This record gives sequence, C-alpha cells and structure tokens, in this order.
Amino acid sequence: MTSTTLQLSEPYGAVTCLRAGRGDPVVLIHGVGMQSAAWGPQIEALSLTHQVIALDMPGHGGSAPLPEGAELPDYVAWLHAVLQALDLGPVSLAGHSMGALIAGGYAVCHPENVARVALLNGVFRRSAGARAAVEARAAEIRAGSFDLETPLARWFGSSPADQQARAQVGEWLSGVNLAGYAAAYSAFARGDSTYADGFGGIRCPLLALTGDGDPNSTPDMAQMMAAAAQQGRAVVIEGHRHMVNLTAPAEVNAALRAWLNTEGATS
Repeated sequence: MTSTTLQLSEPYGAVTCLRAGRGDPVVLIHGVGMQSAAWGPQIEALSLTHQVIALDMPGHGGSAPLPEGAELPDYVAWLHAVLQALDLGPVSLAGHSMGALIAGGYAVCHPENVARVALLNGVFRRSAGARAAVEARAAEIRAGSFDLETPLARWFGSSPADQQARAQVGEWLSGVNLAGYAAAYSAFARGDSTYADGFGGIRCPLLALTGDGDPNSTPDMAQMMAAAAQQGRAVVIEGHRHMVNLTAPAEVNAALRAWLNTEGATS
C-alpha cells in the first residue's frame, strides 16, 4: 500500500490517497471525520484482485479543503476532478456515510464513469425529525463545538470488535481538521435528498449496505436506495452499527466481492 498525492487545479489543490493492488479500479470514499485508512480491511481484501484507490475527502487526511460554504454537489464535482486526473476509465465506486452521498451523487451525474456503486451506511430521504437533529449538530460543529464521545457512542456497541474499532476511530476523530470536519458535516446534513430523485436513472449495479443497529443510516434507507435503482440490492448486517466496515469486515468484504462480481453497466 502506498500513499500518493495528486495536485489538482484550483479550487481543489492537493488530494491524497492510498493505493494498492492491480486490476480493475475500485475507488473508496470515507465519511466525515475519517480518512482513507478507515478502509483498511477493505483495501487489504480487495487489492488481492483489484486496483484499490482510497481517497482522503476534502479537508481530511492530507487533502485540501473545499472553499467555504461547499455543498454536496461541490464534493461530487471534486470527485469528478479527481477521477479525471487519475484517468482510470469507468470505476467501481464505494462510499461510506458522507462518502456514500458523494458516490451516489456521482453515479447520478456521471453514469458513464461508474461501472457499479456501493453505498455503505448511507442516508436517504431523512425524516423531518432526523433532518432537524442532524442540522442542529451541524450548526453546533460550525460554532466550534466538538463532541467526540456522542458520535462514538452512536456508532459503536459494546462488543470487543466494536471497542477495538472505536479506539482507532476515536484517534482519527481527535486529529481531524475542525474546519474540514465542519464543512463536510454541513454538506452531509443537507445532502440526503439532493440526488435522491435521480436514483431511478442509475443503471449500474448498486449495493446499499448498513448495519441493523445504525440509527441514522437505517435498514429502511438501504432498502429504499436499492429499490429506487434499476439494479439495486440491499444488505443489512445484523448486530452492527455505523462503522460496519470496521466492526464486521468479513461480512462487508464478502458483500463487496459479490458486488464486484456483478456485471457492470459498462461491461
């Protein structure tokens, strides 16, 4: 696994990523407060058969932030610039949480560049109450409030696997760029319906995966995303919450391998 940096033109600047393996390209996008290393179990497993590129989202890891006030379409435009720079051709695109919003939006806007798309612990058409709660959290973060324990308590259970992953995720969150975190969280809070009406136009295989204990990226949301797409499939992993790719890596990797073995839209 190697870390590389792309230098894009303005307004994007530097983009860092982890790369491993050879073969057809798989691009991974993490969630708010994380970094490309959060895909560690997936990079290790999928790079045995594919070229895996895990990106640091803007304002996270070593990637430059987007301009102030960026919304979800700006993150989708950023991804388009990254993929053009990488010049990989159609990719298998997977995102987690905020990364899932970016990946889903990209599949809607640039279907010619996406062979298949996987949305892990994504959000889709929140209820009014859920939207109000997440927008309130976004406002607190923009005001400078950084509460580490609340998201960790929401994301993890009490099992040994959860607690081990919680410790690592806590380290990443503790070191996050607060401005990048606030910007991404604000776009995340407002983005759950931005591209929802376009899911019916996604022709490539779509995997929507979550844990049955995720209170915000719910199984119902995964089912709705899968039902909205033309070739959608929902997978719900029992006994896990939001960071399911770290707490249930074997199950997630098996689902991703099955997704990668489905015929892509551009095959």
